Amino acid sequence: MMPLLEIDNLTAGYGDAVVLESLSLQVDKGECLAVLGRNGVGKTTLMLAIMAHARRFDGRLRFGGQDITMLPANRRAGLGLGWVPQERDIFASLTVEENLRVAAHHGSRFALADIYRLFPRLRERRRNDGDRLSGGEQQMLAIGRALMTGPKLLLLDEPFEGLAPVIVDELEDTFASLRRDHGFAVILVEQRAEDVLRLSDRAVVLDRGRMVLEGASSDLLADIDQVRRWIAV
Repeated sequence: MMPLLEIDNLTAGYGDAVVLESLSLQVDKGECLAVLGRNGVGKTTLMLAIMAHARRFDGRLRFGGQDITMLPANRRAGLGLGWVPQERDIFASLTVEENLRVAAHHGSRFALADIYRLFPRLRERRRNDGDRLSGGEQQMLAIGRALMTGPKLLLLDEPFEGLAPVIVDELEDTFASLRRDHGFAVILVEQRAEDVLRLSDRAVVLDRGRMVLEGASSDLLADIDQVRRWIAV
């Protein structure tokens, strides 16, 4: 079966600075790939490169069998790449509902009612401005907004950062539901190694812009000490 996303020998960074070097990986339909590593090793750069927001020095990207290497971010989003950035980037002056509506894409499997069923708190706060939400509510809104674009692959950059454990548990259940009920593929960047290995099918560990570990998440979880050696600060 053809991979949903193929990254071949990608070298990327910013300006003249190379952050990722010769990285190759793939994500299959319905699969969750975890990306682990210390701060500054290239995890977010990988996400930005997939979305055409980092400079590509070399390598190719294919999505759904189509070469997207030269496509801009809006074209990639239109093909089904849904990005939830680490900063969430909520429109502070728009209400929750306006934040969702502005991302609506014709043909998406998710309408407002679907987002509100997934995140009942957003329905309760649908008239609140984006800057009047808690961190957990902002993360729910960022995920809901990405779903409104009609993605086939969700890119989640540190979705649990700074959130209370009860909210993390709620989001973990949501991601499991999205995969089980809707068949989403996911790339999940996180620092919580054990949590993310339990959520994912496969995982890679980056260090200094290169892949140093790769394997089934269950295998890496069984050898968690080795993973921790690479991701410890």
